Amino acid sequence: MNPDKIITEFYQPGTRLYDIFMRHGEAVAKKAVTTAEKLPHLSPDIEFIRQAAWLHDIGIFLTRAKNIGCHGDAPYICHGVRGRQLLDERGYPAHGLVCERHVGTGIRKNDILSRNLPLPLRDMRPVSIEEKIICYADKFFSKKRGSRPKSIEAIIASLSSYGEDKVQTFLAWADQFDGIKKPQS
Repeated sequence: MNPDKIITEFYQPGTRLYDIFMRHGEAVAKKAVTTAEKLPHLSPDIEFIRQAAWLHDIGIFLTRAKNIGCHGDAPYICHGVRGRQLLDERGYPAHGLVCERHVGTGIRKNDILSRNLPLPLRDMRPVSIEEKIICYADKFFSKKRGSRPKSIEAIIASLSSYGEDKVQTFLAWADQFDGIKKPQS
């Protein structure tokens, strides 16, 4: 599996979107691999994490996010599902699941119903340790900020608008993966 080959199939080197995609993918991959290496007792597949972290946002070009150079036809929330489709078609279903399950801290079937989201009606939360590590690492980096990590407090603030359960999921990962306890208010 060569992530670069898949990336350049959809992203043109030298374009703004390619540069944003690559900076974000590199930052998430580094954080995810560093996190996984501290967790040998959980036996994470580090090579899979490296590959899937680079590819977790492969579907963004199919969405509407003009601020980062995406001019597709789908709402941005669909980038995970679209990425899964792309990777499934290329024979990488496990990598595709990472795409689908990394959005927020994962999307529950009930979230799709209650928020009337334009997504298939199924649970899309991380299941494997690799999926959880990549989802966790992704929360530290926005495409607009590049490789400068967000603080725990900033991550909590951004997740809180989606529900306390999202915050609690992230905090459980922060404790499990980095030994970070909930910041005091």
